Amino acid sequence: MFRGRPRTRFVTTALAAVLIGATAACGGGPVEAEQDPNAALDIWIRKPPDSPTAQTARDLAAAFTEETGIPTEVTAIFEDFETKLQQAASQQDLPDIVINDTAQLSTMAGQGIVREIDPADIEGGDTLTPRSWDATRTYDGKTYAVPFSAQSFALFVRKDWREAVGAEIPTDWDELQALAEDFTTEDPDGNGEDDTYGYVVPGSTKRGYTAWYYSSFLWSAGGDFVTASGDGLAPAIDSEASVSALRWFQDSMCDGTVVPDAVTLETSQAHPLFESGVAGIYFTGPYMMSRFDENLGADKYEIVALPAGPGGTSSVLAEGENVYLMAGSANEAGQERFAEFAVSVTGQTIGMAGDTAGNIVRLPVNTEVAIGDVRTDERWRIFDEVYRESGRYVPTVPEWTPLLQASAESFNTILADCGVDVATELGALATTMAEELEKQGATG
Repeated sequence: MFRGRPRTRFVTTALAAVLIGATAACGGGPVEAEQDPNAALDIWIRKPPDSPTAQTARDLAAAFTEETGIPTEVTAIFEDFETKLQQAASQQDLPDIVINDTAQLSTMAGQGIVREIDPADIEGGDTLTPRSWDATRTYDGKTYAVPFSAQSFALFVRKDWREAVGAEIPTDWDELQALAEDFTTEDPDGNGEDDTYGYVVPGSTKRGYTAWYYSSFLWSAGGDFVTASGDGLAPAIDSEASVSALRWFQDSMCDGTVVPDAVTLETSQAHPLFESGVAGIYFTGPYMMSRFDENLGADKYEIVALPAGPGGTSSVLAEGENVYLMAGSANEAGQERFAEFAVSVTGQTIGMAGDTAGNIVRLPVNTEVAIGDVRTDERWRIFDEVYRESGRYVPTVPEWTPLLQASAESFNTILADCGVDVATELGALATTMAEELEKQGATG
């Protein structure tokens, strides 16, 4: 019946159709796995198998084994990670540990494949930033992971272009827009051709890119996706500030300062447009530095924090990875020990991997780790400051994905057609979001 070591049997709404036959075949109720504090831990991480990041994960696991004596095996999977995880769930052969995006929290918790934890039981948990713990809690306030890595986003700006057009580093959105216009019209690369643009925008609806990209601008302009209402949530996407923010976004697209075909671009298609000299401003994460250093040159661009918007603040999307303790493990004590090691000063330092491209900890979540003690590249400090001062995770709702996707499709519609009335479009989106929140039981 079971493949590999014994697992706790669990049946959730999402997996019931797959597991019900297996449960019936085995007969009886749930069977708890016999616990063995020395049992090997199977660790999955969402990284390319032969990448430097996969090697760092193996280094982290090896250091854990050396300290604790608990054997580990690391499996790095990048393509179809979530699909393979669901296949493992249907076979009741989940790994013990999964290191995966914070955005997967609600989905995995809703499927019942991760264990609820008490942060007070995690040794060293009180040294982690409160903001990082925010990314481990579901809508009902329960905790289903241990924070491991954080990241924020900033503007990558062609420094050589900025200097060529005689502009200063932008300190507000008017100056940012003026710089984008100069990059579009003032021939910043000096080739005598009208072939440059201000912004690179990954505006495809795939995986909600349009809304994912624009969330920082929406928040910094004083807008929002949802807001508190009674004991629940209500849409805020049609508020005056949100409408104004999306009009700014639409205007940027329609005045020609955004690269053509932005509404179809995924991130993998957007990256080359910055490094090849098509556009000079790209809002993205620290993981792009090594690539742009190699393909463009570190001296050709600079990293700038997103200036405060009309809302008076800069509120930037925060993301990262959590350590998920998977259901059905034969070594629950070992799971917790691994999580504790991963967030310790030693674990975080190994995961940061210095100034190499192998980092699986982009920004440390442990307050006792000083980023400057591990990395000499000063640019990481900008992202660290943005995260600590301005970082904001996506709204905590029972299931964010449908709201993200609905927002992306609406934002994409606004970008794709300069004739679309923003207020009308966002009003329709608010109705859709209200219906989804009600379906999820998240309304007041």
